[in-house]
Amino acid sequence: MASTPAGNRRTRVHVVSDVHGNVRDLARAGEGADALICLGDLVLFLDYADHSRGIFPDLFGVENADRIVALRTARRFEEAREFGRSLWAGIGTDRAAVIEKAVRKQYAELFAAFPTPTYATYGNVDMPPLWPEYAGPGTTVLDGERVEIGGWTFGFVGGGLRTPMRTPYEISDEEYAAKIEAVGEVDVLCTHIPPEVPELVYDTVARRFERGSRALLDAIRRTRPRYALFGHVHQPLVRRMRIGATECVNVGHFAGSGRPWALEW
Repeated sequence: MASTPAGNRRTRVHVVSDVHGNVRDLARAGEGADALICLGDLVLFLDYADHSRGIFPDLFGVENADRIVALRTARRFEEAREFGRSLWAGIGTDRAAVIEKAVRKQYAELFAAFPTPTYATYGNVDMPPLWPEYAGPGTTVLDGERVEIGGWTFGFVGGGLRTPMRTPYEISDEEYAAKIEAVGEVDVLCTHIPPEVPELVYDTVARRFERGSRALLDAIRRTRPRYALFGHVHQPLVRRMRIGATECVNVGHFAGSGRPWALEW
């Protein structure tokens, strides 16, 4: 990492989202930058591109991972949940404890890979109560909060909205909107999920519309940040578009590309 910016020299930040267990590339993601920004989804439960990777196939095998991906892709969510319940019943132990143990193992490796300074917020598959145990002094966790980097103000809003997938950090539209409101006017608005624009929320591989935020879209139109950065949709129909004065950029899927998105000013 470069040293903290001083005087009038240019500032460079690298931005990642949807890390999903990619520790190797995360350890290099801050090289040449003044700071790293991470927009969440550190945990890998199930890789839709490679069904052999993640907590789910580790526990239940690749064949069962293939099956649950097929059900979810077909939007047969109730069947997927019932199938999942049957698999967990076969383990015969506390589901929450098993998942937490696996997540803790991933978090220990991932947070250790963060450079200093890192500014991070949660994704919808993350477990926020565990983050204070793993975030070192060089990592600042923000959610509904702002920070100044190189003279620009960055606002952060983590998590996702409620869906049939029932991932760990999904919140109500009202709670999400309140966090957007708390951030206010910023130069760069950093969120895990995109604004509710069809081209930005449609995943071309999963073949479904993910949930975007209407409150985020309204805030972009109202407050006109320079940039709105987000992830969540791994293979979006459109990765970049303008909404009024704001450049909207999908900075994921880091797990697949291993490359951060760079912003310099």
